Amino acid sequence: MKNMKICVIGGGNWGKNHIKTLFSLNVSVGCVDTNLDQLNRIKKLFPDVNYFNKMEEAFKENFDGYIIATPPSTHSELAKLIISKNKPVLVEKPLSLTLKEAQDIKSYLEKFDGKLVVGHLLLFHPAILKIKSMINEGKIGKIQYIYSNRLNLGTVRNDENVFWSFAPHDISLFQFFSNSFPFEVVSMGRDFLQKNIHDTTITYLKYPNEIQGHIYVSWLHPFKEHRLVIIGSKGTLHFEDSAENKPLLFYEKDDEEQESKTLLKNKISKEIEYEGAMPLENELKYFIRIIEGHQINIADINEGIDVIKILEMASKSLNS
Repeated sequence: MKNMKICVIGGGNWGKNHIKTLFSLNVSVGCVDTNLDQLNRIKKLFPDVNYFNKMEEAFKENFDGYIIATPPSTHSELAKLIISKNKPVLVEKPLSLTLKEAQDIKSYLEKFDGKLVVGHLLLFHPAILKIKSMINEGKIGKIQYIYSNRLNLGTVRNDENVFWSFAPHDISLFQFFSNSFPFEVVSMGRDFLQKNIHDTTITYLKYPNEIQGHIYVSWLHPFKEHRLVIIGSKGTLHFEDSAENKPLLFYEKDDEEQESKTLLKNKISKEIEYEGAMPLENELKYFIRIIEGHQINIADINEGIDVIKILEMASKSLNS
């Protein structure tokens, strides 16, 4: 592999994570931020980064690819600008704030034969990939119900509600596991801190293949909880990303000891081993392969658009 050059747009917390991980992968890194104070703070942390205050300056350096880690309201215009320069781009979630913006991005990809990866990070998590393989192998039987809790007490945004901020990860997982698109999305919640910006929501999803599920998100929760449960006809998988050792547990149904349908039992849970690689490292390795010419087979524009469609379906329900 040649000496790869990737530019990160946005020097916030997530931009810093990208810069740090790219360095660990021996990538030459650039960073664009229009906020000079932010840029100076980043310089102190990463003095070897090539810094720019404007996109035009970064384009002169001929980077191999770009990562957009700016507020979601800026994603659409930045993505289209980079695509028009014939450069691959990774866009952090959500891809955009409206379906129209997402479809505009797709039209640019088609016009310029571009490459885009959506930053649905959990699709690159080793535990999630292990869950997917176990589902494909029939270990839990037919999926019946999926639910996720993504709860925290922390940063409250004013340009998007908690569902748009937290739920794209979980929506992408529901799509990944179900291999289908929901025909019904019903969402409820409350806006306690800022009018019309919901702080807590619970969203129910129904799929054509008899899979149902819900996503519960809140940034008012007193403690952090990232929990994912997939219930199948033969067993259940439980992954708790917020726990110290991030355990993945398999609960196999004990059909032999089941006396009636009103008394269900599980066998003793088994902890499932999975690779220890960091999801962001996997995602960036994948993006580097895309830059090198490999085919996009996960987290592509169509997957990103489906997530935006579901976000808008939930928003319509929430606001009604």
